[in-house]
Amino acid sequence: MAIESAGPSTVQLVFDTSVLVDAIAARGNYYSHTIKLLEMVKRGEVEGWYAAYSFMTVYHLVEKNLISPSDHPAEAAQEVRAAVNEVLSLLKPLPQVGDEFLALDPQPGDDLESLLIITLAGQYLPNPLIVTCNKWMLVTGRSWHAADPKEILESDLATRCLGQQGRQDFIDLRGQQRMIWPALSKHLHNVLRHGQYIMGPEVQQLEEKLAQYVGVTHCISASSGTDTLLIALLALGIGAGDEVITTPFTFIASGEMIALLGARPVFVDVDPRTYNIDPAKIEAAITPKTRAILPVSLYGQCADLDAINSIAARHGLPVIEDAAQSFGATYKGRKSCALSTIGSTSFFPSKPLGSYGDGGALFTNDDTLAKKMREIRVHGQDHRYHHPRIGINGRLDTLQAAIILAKLDRFDWEVQRRQEIGIRYTQLIRSLSTQKNHPEIIPPYIEPHNTSVYAQYTVQVGNREAVTKALSAAGIPTAVHYPVPLYRQPAFSFQTQEANHFPIVESLVRRVISLPMHPHLASHEQERIVSVLDCCTGL
Repeated sequence: MAIESAGPSTVQLVFDTSVLVDAIAARGNYYSHTIKLLEMVKRGEVEGWYAAYSFMTVYHLVEKNLISPSDHPAEAAQEVRAAVNEVLSLLKPLPQVGDEFLALDPQPGDDLESLLIITLAGQYLPNPLIVTCNKWMLVTGRSWHAADPKEILESDLATRCLGQQGRQDFIDLRGQQRMIWPALSKHLHNVLRHGQYIMGPEVQQLEEKLAQYVGVTHCISASSGTDTLLIALLALGIGAGDEVITTPFTFIASGEMIALLGARPVFVDVDPRTYNIDPAKIEAAITPKTRAILPVSLYGQCADLDAINSIAARHGLPVIEDAAQSFGATYKGRKSCALSTIGSTSFFPSKPLGSYGDGGALFTNDDTLAKKMREIRVHGQDHRYHHPRIGINGRLDTLQAAIILAKLDRFDWEVQRRQEIGIRYTQLIRSLSTQKNHPEIIPPYIEPHNTSVYAQYTVQVGNREAVTKALSAAGIPTAVHYPVPLYRQPAFSFQTQEANHFPIVESLVRRVISLPMHPHLASHEQERIVSVLDCCTGL
């Protein structure tokens, strides 16, 4: 039975109490088959789950079957614990966080313990398949899928249980949450237990880990990726009448925070291959009023920071990298957020490292700037009720810090998966172009000295409206990042920069479209996406 190791359509095998006991105690007709299924879980070929409340039952029954009167009690008990722990360490616990038992609607003759396992699996997992030898589970005709271990191994039942493929996820946060649930639950319960919801210990712990990850001296967490930009600009003293050079091909936050302080965002066209700000065009935009350069590392790839820093150094300007989409990417072997005067990132849920709400962080090696940014984050306060500067309420919630901590342990794996998936997308698209010799799809270009975290996998197409409709009809969601450049936004009508100054941006806003991208995207799903894309672009 071939089961894809990643993707929202992955089967989740839920092992009931009886098969776990049989496997550990090496008894019964199916224990060897259960062992094979557990080995599949260990290899990452399928997800494995068990009902957390059944742990003591499993332990008791294994103990009853493995310990004989002649055994030394302490040594035998230790062996039982080791055997149980070895198996359960492969599986994830199905959470029971409320009154699920009271909410059951049992019928006469129902097995209540089994019914609870089925209820928890159905509520929490999208594609559960109960692994059981329990006759009640196997023969009762309800809306769940259950099979004995031998049947699962010898048939395509698991594949058939998936049913028809429905609408695809653009970003699969549910799959990620299933994988991190034990750590996530632990971190959240720690916060609920100590009750320090503002600036709790998890905030400092996260800042220390993030600074170490990026390779800088200071990390200052904040309430959002937008607020981090505002804090950085305030720390640099930027205000009314100043100018800050940035890109118009991005989300509005970059230009918005400049304008909010009364400064003027000066837009510069982008590189036609990377879509990041073109360093060759920056110097011509510098005036006596220029106070900073704010490049955006778009779609997961860093801007050309060495070139930008060189220009900035010649003119005595600080550089703020807006790395909301590139956290985890590298530029010439160095991490995004460690490449300029200040690095700023976002923990919006859809970002490569996202929270379950708003959040962000700032990074710097400058002790003075770090102190200023920490004070600005808490109303300009350096100690209680003493405010040497104007600031904002820009603190990261402790609960969000706890969530990010749970994700951080797995982040390197997710970055690697994003890179593998991005490279595979590009290979599939280039293969189509090579075969048909008239490419209509332009995949993203990654500089040889860069790695990308593919916050979005964004391609160019010639007939975007038709492509969007065709993909949507096939259940494939898309997005456009970004359809309107900042210089054409009504909010910036107070300044005049003509569209003909930005020929590359004007072309991109008509052609770019982002495809589903997340670490659990399976290869067969990518193939299907590119196949539909192939058909609707006329290749």
